[in-house]
Amino acid sequence: MSGSGAGRDTATEAGRDNGSWRFAFSRRWLGYLAFAVAFAIACGCLSAWQLARSKEAAAANALISDNFYSKPVPLTDELSDLTAYQPGQEWTRVQVTGTYEKDQELLVRNRPFNGSPGFEVLTPLRTADGALFIVDRGWVPTGNTTDAPDHVPAAPSGTVTVVARLKASEPSIPGRTAIGRQVGTIQLSVVKSKLDTDDVYTGAYGLLDSQKPSPASTPTPTVTDPPTQDEGLHWSYMIQWIIFALIGFFGLGYALLTEYRKRNEHTPEEQAKAAERQRKRALKRTDSDVEDELIDAAR
Repeated sequence: MSGSGAGRDTATEAGRDNGSWRFAFSRRWLGYLAFAVAFAIACGCLSAWQLARSKEAAAANALISDNFYSKPVPLTDELSDLTAYQPGQEWTRVQVTGTYEKDQELLVRNRPFNGSPGFEVLTPLRTADGALFIVDRGWVPTGNTTDAPDHVPAAPSGTVTVVARLKASEPSIPGRTAIGRQVGTIQLSVVKSKLDTDDVYTGAYGLLDSQKPSPASTPTPTVTDPPTQDEGLHWSYMIQWIIFALIGFFGLGYALLTEYRKRNEHTPEEQAKAAERQRKRALKRTDSDVEDELIDAAR
């Protein structure tokens, strides 16, 4: 009698589950839901991070553009002393008048441009207050000996007014050395030691934009357009993480529906729905089915 009663209880419980979603509130499915929510939160955080990165890139691009096309200001207005420089000043256009110290000119080694090896030409400009401001006049190709260019266009003689864009002193690169009137990078402390004077701007140097008087020939300018960061890449990653979160919930819903159908596959209602789905699948003919029918008809 007791065995028969237990059987009836099991049958009653199974019948009670038929057509219901009670199983979705089981510990197993609540665990799946918790995992999907945690995954969605993680994706949301990563998406928000990419959005923040995109805003940072947009702000950086706006600052670069503003500085790059800014009206030139006196050098001493931007650099209050020889070591002054802030990252937000990069690409700012400055104007300074002086004379080039052509005999103190330096070459920066290993500076490729458009895929070709070469050098950048650093010419100190002696300003009215006696300090030396380093001007990167541009790029020249490697010569036949590879250790030096065949020709470096001369800087203008006499008083010259220079408009240049500020750039920070570069770090050293381990293993890159240079001798004589050459340097491995535009590390202004090293440039200062080569010039053997204390009156050198070491916070920033200038990429030549224009100069008056302008010589007949000049080194090739290395930068003519403002460099920008790719904002679109961050947007695509942001959307990608949102899609991943949605996929997690869609996957959970699909798995839940699949189990519901399996649990209720013997009920009349679910059998009717399964038959309807089968009928619709049978009505969907593929292109190959249509082609086969046309071929058979042509015979």
